[in-house]
Amino acid sequence: MLINVAQEEECRIAVVEKGHLEELYIERISDTSIVGNIYKGNVVNVEPSIQACFVDFGIGKNGFLHISDLQPSYFQEKEKKPVKKERVGRKRPRRDRPPIQGCLKRGQEMLVQVIKEGIGTKGPTLSTYLSIPGRFLVLMPGMHRMGISRKIDDEAARTRLRELSGKLNPPKDMGFIIRTAGVDRTKTELRRDLNYLMRLWKTIDKRIKSEPAPATLYQESDLVTRTVRDVFNTNISRIVCDTESTVHKVRDFLGIAMPRTRSRVSLHEGQSSLFEKYKIEKEIAKIQSRHVSLKSGGYLVIDSTEAIVAIDVNSGKYRQHEDAETTAYKINMEAALEIARQLRLRDLGGVIIIDFIDMQSLKHRRSVEKVLREALSADRARTKILRISQLGILEMTRQRMRPSLQSSTYLA
Repeated sequence: MLINVAQEEECRIAVVEKGHLEELYIERISDTSIVGNIYKGNVVNVEPSIQACFVDFGIGKNGFLHISDLQPSYFQEKEKKPVKKERVGRKRPRRDRPPIQGCLKRGQEMLVQVIKEGIGTKGPTLSTYLSIPGRFLVLMPGMHRMGISRKIDDEAARTRLRELSGKLNPPKDMGFIIRTAGVDRTKTELRRDLNYLMRLWKTIDKRIKSEPAPATLYQESDLVTRTVRDVFNTNISRIVCDTESTVHKVRDFLGIAMPRTRSRVSLHEGQSSLFEKYKIEKEIAKIQSRHVSLKSGGYLVIDSTEAIVAIDVNSGKYRQHEDAETTAYKINMEAALEIARQLRLRDLGGVIIIDFIDMQSLKHRRSVEKVLREALSADRARTKILRISQLGILEMTRQRMRPSLQSSTYLA
């Protein structure tokens, strides 16, 4: 992991594996992300036609809140008995929710969290399902029970964590999720993280009671702390920073979260810049191009609009096989890996259409789908992939939490 903050107005973090850039995070001081922040806001308008409302939470642009992101505690049900809290991972389905006009009214105060940046003319997307991440756990006020991240698919690990979670004795009126980083952690480490999150929530709760709306109740950590917390794991052998202050910040955080890994943090020395030394600047330049070359001689063409991302796979100069089917299969397999990488690097989301080279063999189409799914399994953004059609078209969606790298870097 390479952390570049030598330029005061911008922070850049790159994750490099075997000399290849795998992940890139960029944040400018003038355009700091508000995703994850928690606010007290006022309902500005309720729109029954789209079952949503708009909330003023103090940033100058109203946020969008859909009925599916409204906690049952806001439901004004006919029965006077208290609304039951939802279990972690068991959100009430849309069909069982009352109309939003019966739940909220104009001027009403409410707690909201930003789950997606505003894109184009659209304001930020909000949710009343609050989640506060720690190193190993996520605190979810207003819910109950202990859950396990869906990304942990090892059944033995899930069984161990279920047993461990029962021994933590979390507060009954709070929900928690064990993150992937908590898989190999001890009861003591998880307990320490749980106590930290409870202290943090008590601080937020005091602000809820004292601050008038609109108000900021909780702000996510800066990009460096956020990325080390969410991305760093034991597979990352080194963290190289280009300023001493960043080295101290990362070591201090790891000293609390993962003390044994503090020695992996080092300061970059030398006349060349950190990103130039590891040839990251050239990789970043490639990300801004429509064309992405493949090692085989084929290439991708990536076009992005506000509503959709289109990716075209082309054979280019690849001519190693005499039959078209084998040629198409080999290029598509290589393209699937590169597409997953480009989606992460460019932070592309929404509806994505991939035009693979036509393959007649059903077996080949399923193999390409499998490779793409496996390559996207490490992606922190949620994805959903459909089957490749006979025309070679694959449709998928990827969670969009912030504007793409290109739109956040350049002004139109």
